[in-house]
Amino acid sequence: MDKTKVILGPFDVALEEPVYFKIEPNTDGKTIKSVDMINGFVHRGIESIVLKKNFLQNLIITEKVCALCSNNHPFTYCMAVEKIANLSLPERALYLRVVADEIKRIASHLFNLGMLSHLIHNKTLMTQLLETREDFQDLKELIWGNRMDLSANTIGGVKFDLDTKLMTTIKETLDKNKSKIEAFIALFETNETLITRLRGVGTLSYEDALKLGVVGPVARASGVNNDVRKRAPYAAYDKLSFDVMLQKDGDVLSRAKVRLYEILESMKLLHQALDALPDGDVVLPTRTLIPEGEAISRTEAPRGELVYYLKTNGSQKPERMKWRVPTYMNWEALKVMMPNNSIDDVALIFNSIDPCISCTER
Repeated sequence: MDKTKVILGPFDVALEEPVYFKIEPNTDGKTIKSVDMINGFVHRGIESIVLKKNFLQNLIITEKVCALCSNNHPFTYCMAVEKIANLSLPERALYLRVVADEIKRIASHLFNLGMLSHLIHNKTLMTQLLETREDFQDLKELIWGNRMDLSANTIGGVKFDLDTKLMTTIKETLDKNKSKIEAFIALFETNETLITRLRGVGTLSYEDALKLGVVGPVARASGVNNDVRKRAPYAAYDKLSFDVMLQKDGDVLSRAKVRLYEILESMKLLHQALDALPDGDVVLPTRTLIPEGEAISRTEAPRGELVYYLKTNGSQKPERMKWRVPTYMNWEALKVMMPNNSIDDVALIFNSIDPCISCTER
């Protein structure tokens, strides 16, 4: 082993998933000069598996790509299939897709913030964030029967519906937790201990964010306005009002604040979607044979832009499927974020991009 390098991973208690960091320290031995990363430890061959399954079976396969983005994968996949088949979905289904996606986004952001608190050894804050998340986990279980993989989407619509009682429960959960989120925001904006620990750590400038093509909260924390929900609306987002949350400093603190602000925007979107939920079917009444064609679809997953490419040949199995996940784009930015930071902050900076290695490797 090169004694001038610091090795972290591929299996380490501070990292969410297996990844190998080779860190070259500066002469002080405490800060980072450069970093090289290797992944590929959990490759599952999903892009090959989906070619052997029919379009409906792939709803389950795509949902298994990633737990925290598990709603967006089948959602984006369905959009690609529907584009090829030229399907027009019921309006109610489009609104219900927004409901599932925003509840999932809130839970995902809270999990990342909880892990951030864990990495800075603030156990009280971690407990408060994850307890808040539990309300949304319980909500997911109540509506979809599962706390992670919702199976909410299907080709031509959604698999679930909301009655008055469920809609009331969603609104009560939102109202109960709004003040908690506002309190977390106040903490990240005013608590000097927290600000001192996170400010200036893992900085990514606006120019580097553009050059590297980063996505999601990572991009928006550096001032890049790239929210797909606003830039290329899908489902019912063009009928709903929300703001894109931007920060300019591009550090770990900014990325945390973007996620907290986005939770409030998700709550706003959920109230609007529930209040405007139209009557009608939740799925098209007949199953459609998928013709030959190709399509690209994209959504704003909790971690950022998720892109699906689908090519069909008239059989009822894909000819080619490929997806570009958010972590794939944010991964390279770590080589800019980490230099000149403390070696002790590697896991903290890594967590701030909300990484999903299994998404990236597939």
